[in-house]
Amino acid sequence: MSGQDASRVNASRAVLHQGEELKVGFREMKLEDIPQIIEVEHESFTVPWTADAFRNELKHNPYAHYIVMEREDRIIGYAGMWLIFDEAHITNIAVREKYRGMKLGFKLLQKLIQEARSLGADKMTLEVRVSNRVAQNLYEKFGFRSVGVRKGYYSDNQEDALIMWADIRDQQFDQ
Repeated sequence: MSGQDASRVNASRAVLHQGEELKVGFREMKLEDIPQIIEVEHESFTVPWTADAFRNELKHNPYAHYIVMEREDRIIGYAGMWLIFDEAHITNIAVREKYRGMKLGFKLLQKLIQEARSLGADKMTLEVRVSNRVAQNLYEKFGFRSVGVRKGYYSDNQEDALIMWADIRDQQFDQ
């Protein structure tokens, strides 16, 4: 995202259970977002990233690209990736607990893929816990397919990770 684009919030809509629409916006992650990002991390992961890890990503990793999803000036989700040549590797994607089940993960992943494509990515990869069928189902909607397993990938319980890849070059985004 350019600096001008980063400051502009791109509005998107997500459907609530009762058919209402929840307005959300997307923008580039900033250092001052880290305290809220850490809250989302702790709600989402058994081994959350630290504030220092995010600070390092934003300040020192030239391959890193992170976006936040906001509602009423509050971060309700975020996603990150590393872009190396024409491949994007999703590092993390998370939505606050109270906003789950509202198709916001779909919107967040859709925005991340659009960002990856705008930066020149043709392919995208990620690792996901073998037990996390909800996330796997989401990724499959975007054409991700399992291509292998990383044994003992997760440090908290040595759970295996599925390695998933997708060709994002010509993706269509249907819910």
